Amino acid sequence: MSKHNLLGRLFILVLFAVGLGTGRAGYAETLKVCYDQWPPLTIFPSNGSSARGVVIDMFEEVYSAQGYELEFFEVPLARGLAMVSDGLCDILPEYVEAVNTENDFVYANEPTFAYTTAFVVRRDDPWRYLGIQSIKGKRVATGPGWDYSSMSMSYQSYIDDPNNADFVEVIAGYDDVVDRILRMIIEDRVDLYADNELVLQHVLNRLNLHDELQIAFPGLEKKLVERPIFSKKIPAEKRQELIRVWDEGRLSIKGEKESMLLQKYGVKLEDPS
Repeated sequence: MSKHNLLGRLFILVLFAVGLGTGRAGYAETLKVCYDQWPPLTIFPSNGSSARGVVIDMFEEVYSAQGYELEFFEVPLARGLAMVSDGLCDILPEYVEAVNTENDFVYANEPTFAYTTAFVVRRDDPWRYLGIQSIKGKRVATGPGWDYSSMSMSYQSYIDDPNNADFVEVIAGYDDVVDRILRMIIEDRVDLYADNELVLQHVLNRLNLHDELQIAFPGLEKKLVERPIFSKKIPAEKRQELIRVWDEGRLSIKGEKESMLLQKYGVKLEDPS
């Protein structure tokens, strides 16, 4: 092969390689992500803030690193689940781990978080949760239809039992239910409320209620495990690839990077167990 021919072939190979590189750089697959409002984990952006929450930040970091773009749909949870089932959304970032496998979606292997629960009580209240017997005689607040069964079946059964109706306050509302419950605790209208520790930190910080209220550990018996779910309308091979990207990406975020994402929203994992 002459030097001239060799240089010519090298030139063509360089052009081909540049073409491939340009094509990949310009290509970005878009994933449709449905999510509901659950600050500080998932937040609908507003005129005053573009923040979308810890979990959405994690998703952007994981999938952007692999060249994906994310398109967000802020919807109530029930609608988000229906959109994933119908294939209108590819992913919902967090959904409670369930034993029911007859779903129109597939769970990722790696959770977003395994959340520790805790209680909120008045600052001067020494009460602590020591099993369901310790609840009796206390006025408990919750939201309509809220399900604690994955964390404590006995706690859920206590709330659902009509015989305990005088001690269970079900507070209806929109995005202000937790705010209203915490103010009811301060006003001595109820005694305690259980939720994810990060949610409780966020609300107490936002309302500046640390002088009146405290987060009390231990919480309910089991952690709240939530995982991303992926639509079964996605072809199986592609869905498995998306799950692989999440699983590996979530593991890479653990530790210092995870702490930095939490600090951005003024919260941290305080699990004392």
